[in-house]
Amino acid sequence: MEPIKNRYEFVILYDVENGNPNGDPDAGNMPRIDPETGYGLVTDVCLKRKIRNYVETVREDAPGYRIYVKDGVPLNRSDNEAFSQVEIEGAAEMKKEDLKKKIKEKVKTSGVNVDLVVRDFLCRSFFDIRCFGAVITTAVKGALNCGQVRGPVQLGFSRSIDPILPQEVTITRTAITTEADAEKKDTEMGRKYIVPYGLYRCEGYVSANLARKTTGFSDADLSLFWEAVINMFEHDRSAARGKMAVRELIVFRHESELGNAPAHKLFELVRVEKKPGVSVPRAYSDYAVTVEEAGLPQGVRCIRMV
Repeated sequence: MEPIKNRYEFVILYDVENGNPNGDPDAGNMPRIDPETGYGLVTDVCLKRKIRNYVETVREDAPGYRIYVKDGVPLNRSDNEAFSQVEIEGAAEMKKEDLKKKIKEKVKTSGVNVDLVVRDFLCRSFFDIRCFGAVITTAVKGALNCGQVRGPVQLGFSRSIDPILPQEVTITRTAITTEADAEKKDTEMGRKYIVPYGLYRCEGYVSANLARKTTGFSDADLSLFWEAVINMFEHDRSAARGKMAVRELIVFRHESELGNAPAHKLFELVRVEKKPGVSVPRAYSDYAVTVEEAGLPQGVRCIRMV
């Protein structure tokens, strides 16, 4: 399949109700927050994980749609698959100098560009490498030049539209952990953090130029990516995350590979504001979302999904 030929920018609006969208392990798993402003934060890797999980769920490791960064699967295992394409077995477990020698021998005897073959195999086999890129062949750093592959799709940190006020909720459990504790108490106490309500905004980018030069990210891949973004919370339910939903996906499509307008100018056209009379928002309906389409630069089209 051919790489995409158009640049895109996009805005994802999603919300959480009585849940923790992205706990901070350095703060007791409290929802991430900007301490200066009180706005909630969600990392890019948090959303990428959900997108990966969705693709894995719907494609079930179909050829070309496997996931490279995956729970329980060491990266080196996938690297070894790539090296087997050039008949170098167990490359990830070799010492760097031994692998360099093997690669030189392979180039000398067959003329194969090992770097290119390994990179292309990984990009062709794994959807998330074609999409987000990856630091590949981590075990053989210095022995190959394919190293870091820049993906055409990039996400920024999400930020809540309004400041959030995380609440610490005390919970109890009647099942006691140990026999010794059971002699002293009838219940055990715990706690969890929630955000009563928060609407978050994430901005992202799709580079047709990088798709052509590096991973081969195609129109079919792009359609699957939009699908995954829209449905990324549908198969990721958890009591800790409360009720989360993607409310709108706003896409700006450029007519050219390099784009027809600066990204920040397009993002400024998307406005999310509380409706009159709403002081403490508790639902998506408390907000008005508008896109100033009259201000769209020439060569850019706006597509609103969900």
